[in-house]
Amino acid sequence: MRNMRILVACGVLIAMVGCSGGSGTPSAPGPVPVPAGWPQISLSRVAGGFIQPVHVAHAGDGSGRIFVVEQAGRIRILDNGVVLPSPFLDISAKLVCCGEQGLLSAAFPPGFAAKRYFYVNYTRAPDGATVVARYRVSAGDANVADPVSEGVILTIPQPFANHNGGQLAFGPDNNLYIGMGDGGSGGDPQGNAQNPGSLLGKILRIDVESGTTPYGIPPGNPFVGAAGYRPEIWALGLRNPWRFSFDRGTGDLYIGDVGQGAVEEIDVQPAGSPGGQNYGWNVMEGAGCFNGAACNPAGLTLPVATYDHSLGCSVTGGHVYRGSAFPSLQGIYLFGDYCSGRVWGLRKSGAAWDNALLADTTLTITTFGEDESGNVYVVNYANGDLLKILSP
Repeated sequence: MRNMRILVACGVLIAMVGCSGGSGTPSAPGPVPVPAGWPQISLSRVAGGFIQPVHVAHAGDGSGRIFVVEQAGRIRILDNGVVLPSPFLDISAKLVCCGEQGLLSAAFPPGFAAKRYFYVNYTRAPDGATVVARYRVSAGDANVADPVSEGVILTIPQPFANHNGGQLAFGPDNNLYIGMGDGGSGGDPQGNAQNPGSLLGKILRIDVESGTTPYGIPPGNPFVGAAGYRPEIWALGLRNPWRFSFDRGTGDLYIGDVGQGAVEEIDVQPAGSPGGQNYGWNVMEGAGCFNGAACNPAGLTLPVATYDHSLGCSVTGGHVYRGSAFPSLQGIYLFGDYCSGRVWGLRKSGAAWDNALLADTTLTITTFGEDESGNVYVVNYANGDLLKILSP
């Protein structure tokens, strides 16, 4: 049973903390021998009291507010260092929680200050289907959304309760990107990730801002008009892209794709890519053939970084640091592991990629996030702390 918890339940996150290293005690990074040329980092607690936080976002509206998504169905606001007492949104009655289900992310469109609406991804009660929906901010209070203003954009049935993906993010092209896991169980038994007719095991790209109802298909999507392919697909061959992000400096897309029983991986899609990458699951896990079986990697896009389960069990994708406060972090992609609490840095060096362990913590890391200034944050799922990443 413990192995099953690690391979399946810890394939993104679990309500009960059972993975090695996940005690959830607030902690500064433990000392690690950071290689020459890499920065030392520390963590500073910014706020606490969040309940099972799984996503951190900002609205890009100049307010400086930080929005913290709680898995059970609430979004809380951190405003000038103070957690507001009333939630920004509470849709707990609509969803299934917890395990790998619940309210999983929020995304604010470009021009949110004038538009006053935003998007969420949650798993619906009672059937556990993925729902992407739009909500509006209340007319009289910018810190409270209208819970009855829901407009459903997309609904995707889920065959199992795990590997729901859940990430929403607007790209530099102003389209909405959606991370979808392979549908769950173990080993992708339904073959969804490699099935071009399924939205599962993919990153999707849709147009939700041009007025087409419920959404439009960007004409540049790679499989528009291709027989057998859903036109929403931007990339395929993903097991559970729990957290991905765009580098605000370059537009590159970084994907943390959770592995099965052996390997965790980071994939990178360069800015300007036409899309259509196949990241290999379940033909491959990481840079090797899945379960050691013979496979043909031709046409597949391999990860730029991997680590095995001696170092953790569930990758949590992060952000490239683009703030001004800590020049030593500039251009470094920060990511971590849910189970072990380790935090790594990743950066490109010529044609290769270098990575280094920067911190060894006792945090249960479900998400990283960034504020309007490009500072990077990390949460502790177990005790509800929000911490800022610093560099001396």
